Amino acid sequence: MTDAEDRKPQSDEARSGFSPPAGIAAPSVDNESSTTSEFAVPQGLAVPKGGFDSEATSEFALPDGLGVPAPAESEGSAFSPPRTYSARQAPPAFTPPSGTPVVSLTKDVPWQDRMRTMLRMPVAERPAPELVHKAEDGTGPAVPRVLDLTLRIGELLLAGGEGAEDVEAAMFAVCRSYGLDRCEPNVTFTLLSISHQPSLVDDPVTASRTVRRRGTDYTRLAAVYQLVDDLSDAETHISLEEAYRRLAEIRRNRHPYPTWVLTSASGLLAGAASVLVGGDSIVFVAAMIGAMLGDRLAWLCAGRGLPEFYQFTVAAMPPAAMGIALTLAHVDVKASAVITGGLFALLPGRALVAGVQDGLTGFYITAAARLLEVMYFFVGIVVGVLVVLYFGVKLGAGLNPDAALSATERPLVQIGASMLLSLTFAVLLQQERATVLLVTLNGGVAWCVYGAMHYAGGISPVASTAVAAGLVGLFGQLLSRYRFASALPYTTAAIGPLLPGSATYFGLLAISQNELDAGLLSLTKAVALAMAIAIGVNLGSEISRLFLRVGSAGQRRAAKRTRGF
Repeated sequence: MTDAEDRKPQSDEARSGFSPPAGIAAPSVDNESSTTSEFAVPQGLAVPKGGFDSEATSEFALPDGLGVPAPAESEGSAFSPPRTYSARQAPPAFTPPSGTPVVSLTKDVPWQDRMRTMLRMPVAERPAPELVHKAEDGTGPAVPRVLDLTLRIGELLLAGGEGAEDVEAAMFAVCRSYGLDRCEPNVTFTLLSISHQPSLVDDPVTASRTVRRRGTDYTRLAAVYQLVDDLSDAETHISLEEAYRRLAEIRRNRHPYPTWVLTSASGLLAGAASVLVGGDSIVFVAAMIGAMLGDRLAWLCAGRGLPEFYQFTVAAMPPAAMGIALTLAHVDVKASAVITGGLFALLPGRALVAGVQDGLTGFYITAAARLLEVMYFFVGIVVGVLVVLYFGVKLGAGLNPDAALSATERPLVQIGASMLLSLTFAVLLQQERATVLLVTLNGGVAWCVYGAMHYAGGISPVASTAVAAGLVGLFGQLLSRYRFASALPYTTAAIGPLLPGSATYFGLLAISQNELDAGLLSLTKAVALAMAIAIGVNLGSEISRLFLRVGSAGQRRAAKRTRGF
């Protein structure tokens, strides 16, 4: 071929459109065909050591070194950390223009107030927990074990009758004592749960526990409070194994009083209550025998596995039967005082106060469940008494509902009876012997205030009961803060003399005699008295906190809760 023919342009069929132009070296072609993705890294760009992180980097993100500004929003998952994020070398947090509110917590106040203050703060504004003692390998306590210990402590408190707010504060205190931040406890009537989120990019750890059995043992409740107080103390370093050991000892501890002492206390409580409403020595003995028989029957039903509803129904029958028997025997005593004294030992004042307190503090689900439990117990008592009263009326027992209008004023005798009632109530609640004397004095003060306002001052019984219960709650909170313990042992037994036993009895008696209007009116008065007791105890507790400096977080005061919107 000549040079002229070589310079002659080739036709379109002879030259491909994808062939390289003249003067450009043709690229080397592999013998094996390969397929490349359009998202492959171009040649000449350095690939980071170890490759790109497929979990942290989107496939549409530009590689480093191109000099092109990154997009405003990442196309990756919302839960994936940014490429520049490092848990150990985190970028500085954003500070709002108004600044971060200063949190000031007084360390010499009880841990309940400090934990309650932080629980009412937003999570981002809570102060970080103090560093805990770590093991030699540099690791802290295992998170699942800390959460399990927290749930076990919360279970004992909730089963012992403690309010939901105080249970949450105790659970939060245990978590913070072991350095766990971002913990959120949740308490309902039968379920405890807690969630811990290590950081904003780590998966949260959640654990829960169901409360299936409840028991009244304030000695165990005080021991659990002491354990939480020791864990919250910065100067006391309790390991996780030591906390588990102490908790196991608390569970294994026997009740401080034997069974025969509890039965005797139940009888003495009914006898003191009968004297409180106008009974004499014969009425005292009759009410005591009836209450002791009812207590033994309730223990028998509990041993057979019957629900508490039937236990209350059976326990209410012997005191009512004793009153009917005295009336049929024409004994010149107040049979109504015998039945009223038996009802005092059965009224669920502890559950009522806890239910109303949960409602006032914003735990509406738990409050509704507790009040529903109180209603079932009350219905059980009503059924037991009504059955006996119905047969008593049919047999010709001359029971008079108008006897409720004639009250006997015996100040010294009634004060002594009220103190005896509080003393025996404290024994039934399995309280520590060191707290029995204080709660007995608190119950005597409550009855003195009620008697001075109602009998001497002529004030309505509902208002007098509310004021006396408020003083009980105030003194109970002050005593609990003095001993860094729960307020229940100092308040529950002290409200015993204020329980609406007589109003309940006369309402049931009127219903059994087909006087529904009078019976419902008396039962409504009993409900009003019960609500006055519960609200007064809670109000006294809140008033005591007004005089204690707990701390604040900017404009978020500790006393501010929901406003209803």
